[in-house]
Amino acid sequence: MQDILNGAKILTLPSSTDARGSFVKTFHESTLAAQGIYFTLRESYFSISHKHVIRGMHFQTPPHQHAKVVFCPVGSILDVIVDLRKGSATYRQYFAQELSADNHLAYYIPEGFAHGFKSITEGAMTYYLVSSEYAKDQDTGIRYDSIGFDWGVQEPIISARDLSFVGMSDFESPF
Repeated sequence: MQDILNGAKILTLPSSTDARGSFVKTFHESTLAAQGIYFTLRESYFSISHKHVIRGMHFQTPPHQHAKVVFCPVGSILDVIVDLRKGSATYRQYFAQELSADNHLAYYIPEGFAHGFKSITEGAMTYYLVSSEYAKDQDTGIRYDSIGFDWGVQEPIISARDLSFVGMSDFESPF
């Protein structure tokens, strides 16, 4: 486990490989608790993305904010988080990490962070374990290109919704 932005962490998912293939444990409550992460799983989902897709930067506002555990069991993604908590020492700072089927890394993302990623490979799967259920009226984001991060792609594939988000300089954090 590696501490990153004030409470966010990079986790190495327990895994083993043998003649049959590999096995990866994606959620183990007592292992997380031993690392100081107390996480109640309320919802789980995944996305599959074409190469050069950028999704983000997403979050839910109070009272439906959530923590996430995010990993990539198929392919590879460049996963990015931004601290949106006004009182945090890392407020408005970002951190990026490659997550892949090969490296078995995962993010623990606390409440009050925006999250997004770029698909590095065709058909990359991003899997989410989330501490609250989806609440449409609280689901929002900030523009991916307003956080000061170089995504390393000239013509990303981005949804109209993600392009409609307010930029970081105009964002008023509820956290």
